[in-house]
Amino acid sequence: MPAVARIDPKTIFSADEWARLTHRSSARGLWLVAHAWGCIALAVALVTIWPNPLTWLIAVMIVGTRQLGLAILMHEAAHGGLHRNPKLNEAIGQWLCAVPVGADLPAYRRYHLQHHKYTQQPEDPDLVLSAPFPISKDSFARKAIRDLTGQTFVKQRLPALKALFAPADSGAPKHDSFVASGKARTQRFLAANAVLLALFWLAGAGIWYVGVWLVAMATWLPLVTRVRNIAEHACTSTGADPFSQARTTLANPLERALIAPYWVNYHAEHHLFMYLPCYNLPEAHRLLRDKGQLDRLTVAPSYRDVLKLATMRPRAVTAE
Repeated sequence: MPAVARIDPKTIFSADEWARLTHRSSARGLWLVAHAWGCIALAVALVTIWPNPLTWLIAVMIVGTRQLGLAILMHEAAHGGLHRNPKLNEAIGQWLCAVPVGADLPAYRRYHLQHHKYTQQPEDPDLVLSAPFPISKDSFARKAIRDLTGQTFVKQRLPALKALFAPADSGAPKHDSFVASGKARTQRFLAANAVLLALFWLAGAGIWYVGVWLVAMATWLPLVTRVRNIAEHACTSTGADPFSQARTTLANPLERALIAPYWVNYHAEHHLFMYLPCYNLPEAHRLLRDKGQLDRLTVAPSYRDVLKLATMRPRAVTAE
């Protein structure tokens, strides 16, 4: 099938608007990476200073969301948006964003650009994530329970650990671009996490490497990754109009803090103009609204509304 259609930004934006939207700031890209790690450090400090069930739960949710944030910033680097120097963009995206959460920037970029080329078409490697929807509420509940109990984490990460003993690199699973399988990626992931363990230990928070960092990676991260995947393309069009192939979700502050960091909720705008830096996507959304183009987009008021739409399939009735 041919690649999906592309929108000429000159038909929507003025030259000045497009120059503003496409401007990339290396300082801001570095700040976003520092912000992600700073939030993780503060969350761990919170539970270290005031250890109790509430602060632990807050820390796990914040750290899991910022682990997703690191994957989102890896995505930003895949589009060249973290730093204007290509070598620094690659190094930061790989070692400070991708590797600590078990991903690989070059492999992700190859995979992800295919997703952009064939969005919602049979050749889209991410189609498996959106095609099953809508599902029933019971089905979603079972998936969420598997996420929060670590079952999804084990299912996804175990092949990567087994790959350490495999005779050759088998490559990452096509349906999950964040999971590193293959010896080199897994070794980098384990080495980076050994460094993190040492840093946690030196900071007097060694127990929270497992109690927060790993628990968040095994529980909250799979759940918010699932919600993100649902929000981006589930129950959107598989037709030819690029305005309809992805969804933007108008996340409130709590949703941005615990589900959708770093403007990832502006996914329709990202697909229309994929080389805009993430921090300019809200401005793109505003300009599309002001120009009367917003009605062409798929927009949800909140993640709650997205999940309602994605779980509308009636529960299966079994014959008695």
